[in-house]
Amino acid sequence: MSIYVGNLSYYVTEQDLNTAFAEYGTIKKVSLPTDRETGWKRGFGFVEMGDDTEEAKAIEELEGAEWLGRTLKVNKAKPRENRGGGGNFGGGRR
Repeated sequence: MSIYVGNLSYYVTEQDLNTAFAEYGTIKKVSLPTDRETGWKRGFGFVEMGDDTEEAKAIEELEGAEWLGRTLKVNKAKPRENRGGGGNFGGGRR
């Protein structure tokens, strides 16, 4: 399971998230996705913790909490949807 953390400042670092969540248990991984074109952070991140109990506690404690001047949105991350891919944008042969 992974935790979704939304409404983050664009200036938050992986170390900031690691520090905030470490209070609730062992951190396995932290990621802050960036925009492909601009390289700017997208305002959300993901945290993976040691076990489900630690993750549940972090979600319970941090959902709706104010952190660095923003109200956090914290919940179980949903599986990534397959948006398809590939190719034909209408310019192919018929």
